[in-house]
Amino acid sequence: MKPKIRQQLDARKRHIERRLDPDHRPDGQRPVFCARDIHYEIADRTRGISSGGIGALHALVRQVGLVDAIDDRLHLLKFHLPYHESDHVLNFAYNAFCEGTCLQDLELRRQDEVFLDSLGAQRLPDPTTAGDFCRRFDEPSIRLLQEIVHDVRIGVWAEQPTDFFQRALLDMDGSLVATTGECKEGMNIAYNGVWGYHPLVVTLANTGEVLGLVNRPANRPSHEGAAAEVDRALAVCFRGGFQSALLRGDTDFSQTEHLDRWNADARIRFVFGYDAVPSLKGRADDLPEQAWKPLTRPAQYAVQTEPRTPPERVKERVVVEREFKNIKLVSEDVAEFKYRPTACDVLYRMVVVRKNLSVEKGEKVLFEDVRYFFYITNEWVPEAAEIVFLANDRCHQENLLAQLKGGVRGLRAPLDNLMSNWAFMVMVVLAWDLKAWWALRLPESPGRWQERHRREKRWVLGLEFKTFIQAFVRLPCQIVRTGRRLVYRLLSWNRHLPIFFRLLSRLRC
Repeated sequence: MKPKIRQQLDARKRHIERRLDPDHRPDGQRPVFCARDIHYEIADRTRGISSGGIGALHALVRQVGLVDAIDDRLHLLKFHLPYHESDHVLNFAYNAFCEGTCLQDLELRRQDEVFLDSLGAQRLPDPTTAGDFCRRFDEPSIRLLQEIVHDVRIGVWAEQPTDFFQRALLDMDGSLVATTGECKEGMNIAYNGVWGYHPLVVTLANTGEVLGLVNRPANRPSHEGAAAEVDRALAVCFRGGFQSALLRGDTDFSQTEHLDRWNADARIRFVFGYDAVPSLKGRADDLPEQAWKPLTRPAQYAVQTEPRTPPERVKERVVVEREFKNIKLVSEDVAEFKYRPTACDVLYRMVVVRKNLSVEKGEKVLFEDVRYFFYITNEWVPEAAEIVFLANDRCHQENLLAQLKGGVRGLRAPLDNLMSNWAFMVMVVLAWDLKAWWALRLPESPGRWQERHRREKRWVLGLEFKTFIQAFVRLPCQIVRTGRRLVYRLLSWNRHLPIFFRLLSRLRC
């Protein structure tokens, strides 16, 4: 970071701290919002955009080589008049960063002259042209685009420290994408009566990146095609340098016909939920009581000061007052035994959690209930409780899928057939991967600042998409072209700008 920029950021920080100092607050004689006689004018010379961080994202895309990789290997257009394949792909991703919610929002970017100048573009594809580009994809070309992104991803991983490659955590799940359309080829009706598609998503829990995405009709089961997609993700991870991998999924993904094959590779471990079939519940019932150990879950957070009095549980009180059926967790126990599924030739470790429940109505206890939850794994070293916690951590993928749906808005179906919607999802979800690459490219300066920089990298990796946009993309900027330089002149300050400029210094190297 340039010394002048560091001085300017420090000055802005001191200014806002003085303004927010509680010892120098207004006298309270009038409301804080006191602006009057407001007028609007159009600037003749000064031109600005609200999403100034898009320039840094484009610099990141160019530096990691994504633009050249797409244009060199993906050939869907016979003529470039004037758009290349990379222009179309990035058009979808950048629309997500500018908080575009649909194809029609591409027109807002296209009609914004300052936005065009900020990316050095004469023009951008309109929504109709962008939709036509999606329809040019078939399955091989979609797979090729994913492989191109994976090759670039491996280059980003290559700059990470050694401990980054200890173990890849691969999570898998399906997510329903509803649509109100009636003429979309490949759509179908799901188990819950919703019409649409049912994409399969495989993610890397270490960074949140999407390593696999397959669109399917809504009536297809969650696990369909999951093994093949997991194999592709494993190949990417091992090619990228990961020493081992752990596969995680809920009961739909136990896929017993593939367990022996994965177990034969010493680098692959797995923890899958398993259906509580009668035979397994019988095995759990027959376990001696000394085989069970109390399951103590760790606290969600550490109290930094003093414990606070918890608020009243209003929902619990209403349930008791109105004498609704209420199921309370009394205690949890964990045990394990060896088990060989029908489709397997190898004995595996079956970890079982026994939840002791109390079924109540009002203040009366109706009866005690016991429910079992099973996890099959080829991990033999950790304690049974650790296996349970490891499996439960997969639930974070539900939050990630929520980000892909509501933040990036990539899991949608705006087009007229299964393949084009699949291509649309892959290109929009690329914005989520770019967010992860942004964090991974942050430099970790050796010395006294290294630990702080690592904390900042972990923080950016864990950001929700909307928060990332507010911190690093929605930066009001004046666009100035001087000589051969395209200058983004920031017009406001936020406390995350030191991280922003630290990445910029890396991108300029």
